[in-house]
This record gives sequence, structure tokens and C-alpha cells, in this order.
Amino acid sequence: MNYKTASICVIGTELTQGIIADKHCKLISSELTKLGIHTNDMNIINDDGSIKTKLVDMVDESDIIIITGGLGPTSDDMTRESVAHVAGVELYQDEASLLALREKLGDRVDGANIIQTMFPKTFTPVVNPLGTAPGFKGFINKNNRSVAIAAMPGPPRELNEMFFSHILPWIATLVGKEELEREEYSSFLIGESVIEEISQRCRVGAVQWGTRFQEYKISYFLSDGTKEDRLKMFNNLQKECGPDLMVKGNTTALDTLTNDLMINKETISCSESCTGGLCAKLLTDLSGSSSYFYGGVVSYANEAKMSLLGVKKETLEKYGAVSSQTVIEMAEGINKISSTTYSLSTSGIAGPTGGTDDKPLGTIWFGFASKNLPSQSVCVKIFSYGRESVRRRAATTAFILLEKYKNGVNLQEVVKEWKYI
Repeated sequence: MNYKTASICVIGTELTQGIIADKHCKLISSELTKLGIHTNDMNIINDDGSIKTKLVDMVDESDIIIITGGLGPTSDDMTRESVAHVAGVELYQDEASLLALREKLGDRVDGANIIQTMFPKTFTPVVNPLGTAPGFKGFINKNNRSVAIAAMPGPPRELNEMFFSHILPWIATLVGKEELEREEYSSFLIGESVIEEISQRCRVGAVQWGTRFQEYKISYFLSDGTKEDRLKMFNNLQKECGPDLMVKGNTTALDTLTNDLMINKETISCSESCTGGLCAKLLTDLSGSSSYFYGGVVSYANEAKMSLLGVKKETLEKYGAVSSQTVIEMAEGINKISSTTYSLSTSGIAGPTGGTDDKPLGTIWFGFASKNLPSQSVCVKIFSYGRESVRRRAATTAFILLEKYKNGVNLQEVVKEWKYI
């Protein structure tokens, strides 16, 4: 069968009511277009069982159907039952999915959650490493046609991982592309729309690109063209953005830092002001983080900086909390308390208020101290997409700069190469 057309169905009452905006249709359809697949229609429907009727129409109209949402444990999550009904098969329980769910939820697995391990017969489960609801893929045979169907969870974080790692490569095989010829990169601190503009300028030959937004990075893909052209375009991008802000592979600044800390058996501590403990939170998200993370202090008020970290009163009065001098004393203070290999500090203006002409919104000072290296500080002006965005991007900046500091690099020279942040 020639797979040339597709239908996309996004399920979610929050979407139909305008509470949140849909981004799945654009993401999925753009990737299908790159495979030469025409999207016939894109549907956004309620969590009310409408999927069953809509699915019948899509099977008649398209060769490939992609459904997102409706895979939860509640009674209005009806994707699996609807696909089974239209396919004319029963649901079955997948033991591997049940075991994985028990490992994630333990004793909390009950009747409601069990439904997430049920799938239409003849369909194959698709693992979901970032959530409790697996997806599934398979075929509905009707009128001498074998229509391909993929169902994925609705949360963007879960869908993105499943779509790019499992569903898109599967669809590529259906259209005769046994291997997706593309490279994946990771971009930090630069906005998605800015990356699009830079890509237009740096384009080489027939190379195509795509992005998917994540909280602490943007995944960036290059496809089509020759391998040499894709490499040349990446080199152009890296030169344009700065070598630390566009890197090869699927990674984060945190992953790079923590892997290095564990390999070298080094430790870290942090003292935070504007990031409000986010650096510490991220450093402890991974299992085994006690091997490299000592702890941290959230010294938001000046009194806390003085009493907990030993920042001098005269330093704060003369230079202010958002200054090179203050973050140096913050980093050295926590380093003295913890005796860790390295320490970092942050102090800045996350907004939406507090900015001045001298220190506008998004002005962040970073400090770094060590038993073996001279202390360093550097100021980075982060474009604000809101308070939480500034904090997330400041944490990512801290991790990138600490990795550089560990290697004895002059941080002032590092940030001179960063553009568009």
C-alpha cells in the first residue's frame, strides 16, 4: 500500500474551549510533509467520545492516522476503546506495560490505572518513558486498505519524545525510508523563532530543519540534502549562535555538567538568589545526585546573603546584590561551608519588575568559586519571556558556565561569543 495521506486528531476539551493552544498539529504535519505525506485534515475534538465517529471518517479518507490524547485512566479517555471498536478487535492487556506501570506507581496501581496497559489486539504498545500512558501503533484493514494508526499521549513532553523516537521512524518505513537521514542537535537559551530566522540565513543546499521546544533546550533537527551539507549547515549555525549554544546530540547543559562531575568524582554546591533554588532542584532531579551535589542556599534577602554566606554588608551597600562582587562572595561563602570542588552563585533581576537603566530586566550575575581555581564572575543579559523563563534560562546558563569554569576558561571571553539570547 502506498502511504501518501494523513489525518491528525488531537483530543482535549481544554483545546476546544481555548484554555490552551494546540501545537501538535503543526509539529506532526510539518514532519509528515518532509516525508512526502500530505495531511488531509487536522481535527481538534472534545474528550466526549467523539473520536469514535471521527475515526471512521479518517479511516475512509487517509492512509495514516495520528491521534494524540485520550489515553488516560478516566472514563472519558476513549482512544483505545474507539480504535479497537473501529478495528473490530478486543482490548488485551500487555504484561510488559503492566510491569512498567507497577515499577512507576508501585502500590498506587489500581483499576483506573490498569486501563492504560490495555491495547487493541494486533496493535503494538509504544513505551512512554516520561509518563504513565503508553502509546500504540498498528493497522486497521478496510476495503483492501491497511490504514496505519498511531496513538500518543497528549502532554507535549511525552508526545514529543514518543513521536520523534518511535512513531516518526515507523512512519518513515511505511513510505520506503528505512532510515531517517537526519541529525539531532540541542540549542540553549535562544528562542525558537530566532532559531528559525538564523536557519534561513545559514541554510545549505536542500537541507531542511525542524525544532521542538522543551523547557531547558530546543531540540533541533537537520534532514534532507547530503550529509556534508547538513554538517556544513550545523557549522554555520554554531558559528552564528556561539559554540556553547548549539551542540551535537540530544542533551542538556545539566546532563553535560552532571556526567562530567560523576566521571571525575567532583562535587558542587550552590548559592542562589534570582533562581530561587531552581539550580539545586535540577541538580537533584537525577537519581544518584548525592554523589556530586552537596546542597545549596537560597539567599534571597540581603540579610540571608550576609548571615548565611558571609557576604559583607559594605559590599551590598556599595555594589548592590546584583553585582560581580556580591556573586563572588556568595560563591566563595558556600564553597567555604561545603568544601565542594566547585560552587556557583546567581543574583539578578527575574522580573517582571525591578529593572533599572543600569540593570534592566534579565540582568543576571553568575559567580564561581573553587578550592583549586581563582574565582570568576560574569554578567549575562537574558531576554525575558517572563519571570519563569528568565529563571529557567539562568539555570541553564549557570550550568554551561560552570562546565567552562571547571576547564579554566575565561568566562568573559565565553559569553562574548553568545548571540541572540
